[in-house]
Amino acid sequence: MPYNFDLKFKEYYNKFETDLTSYIENLKEGITPSLKEAISYSMLNGGKRLRPILGLATADLLGLDYDNIKYYLIALELIQSYSLVHDDLPAMDDDDYRRGKLSTHKKFGEAMGILAGDAMLNLAVETCLKKSSFTINDANAMRIIFDFSGYKGMVYGQVLDLESEKSATKSEELLKEIYLNKTVKMFKAPLLAMSALANNKYYEELNNYGEALGLAFQIQDDVLDVEGSLETIGKTPNKDKDADKLTSVKIYGLEGAKELSKKLFEQAIESVKNIDNNEFLLEFAKKISKRKF
Repeated sequence: MPYNFDLKFKEYYNKFETDLTSYIENLKEGITPSLKEAISYSMLNGGKRLRPILGLATADLLGLDYDNIKYYLIALELIQSYSLVHDDLPAMDDDDYRRGKLSTHKKFGEAMGILAGDAMLNLAVETCLKKSSFTINDANAMRIIFDFSGYKGMVYGQVLDLESEKSATKSEELLKEIYLNKTVKMFKAPLLAMSALANNKYYEELNNYGEALGLAFQIQDDVLDVEGSLETIGKTPNKDKDADKLTSVKIYGLEGAKELSKKLFEQAIESVKNIDNNEFLLEFAKKISKRKF
């Protein structure tokens, strides 16, 4: 029987969405209704959940128990969502829309947008500590999650991204450094955190997969910023050009960026073609290259 990727994706999505919704809705102790409303709006407003789904698929591939990983995946989605809330703020990308809806600060005010993002990041740490017992593998998984999302990873990439808007330096090397940190590390995090929990099994292959996939995804975003619309991409188009951002379209041109993205998706597939139970990861790269979800 051929592998049914769409069915498996839906299964992963529904499993994660159910647990995430329950987790957020059950936040009660010490939280004000206004902050809970802003967090719920930010977290439960139709995200694609690509990173936790990658984590679920990798956990299955590695034979990990769901109860051993679910809090790490919720934490990753909290980090991803907080970063988008802050990214939309006037001091950052200044976007009024996210996922086709008003961004958090436009819905609840700039101050609440900042505070909701702060709370979501702290909640991510708290969530990782929900497990009843810990091993050295758990410590390594947490180190990956927070190294990759903090000043050594995503935040570092965001700083370079902001500084590049004001700099005359517009090099391919700088672009790659921005993308490897701002975007790629949050694709690698679920893959490598799961590998860490399984004694680093397939670490190199998953690292290479995450790097190629994340770069391809970000370059694809650059293209969509030029060619997409609010309806298709869920946020304001042409923001990169208006902000004079350093992007792959600026470095390679529109067609060059499309070709590079295609090659990187192919590299992602090549990276995991020889590991066991790889069907989901292979199909994931193929589907996302066509933005089928």
